[in-house]
Amino acid sequence: MASFVVMEPPVRDPAEKAVLVRDGFHVFGLLIPFVWFAFHRMWREAALALAAAIALSVAGAYAGLGGATGWLSLLVGVYVGLEGAALRIASLKRSDWNEWGVVEARSAADAEIRYLADREVIVATETPPRVMAPWSRTAPAARHSGPALGLFGYPGAK
Repeated sequence: MASFVVMEPPVRDPAEKAVLVRDGFHVFGLLIPFVWFAFHRMWREAALALAAAIALSVAGAYAGLGGATGWLSLLVGVYVGLEGAALRIASLKRSDWNEWGVVEARSAADAEIRYLADREVIVATETPPRVMAPWSRTAPAARHSGPALGLFGYPGAK
């Protein structure tokens, strides 16, 4: 079973526009990280991944590594494949989306059904907020200043 992180947008009815982010390895993030970022509308991350891949390739060519420069730029793809879901969740959080929770399911469709069912149960069981009694304005009791950790007393303490 896979785990899906449910992200809700800051709108009136967030259940209709919620996004399920599968936690795990993303193969397309490994193969084509810039396109994967662009597909998920993560423009900053796409630019940073492209710049990092180019910088690693140039650094490898400058160091005289020859054919290893392609392997160096593949490191960006490995990172995106492993951490793509976390980067997507962070991107949504920067856009003021709320993390609702985690749902475990076999597929995204099953995860969506479980999320909607759990959301309905939680909304139905919510209780109205309690009204708190006002604070009493009595003076605090006098504190006894004894010795600190039982070692010494303070001069002038009662």
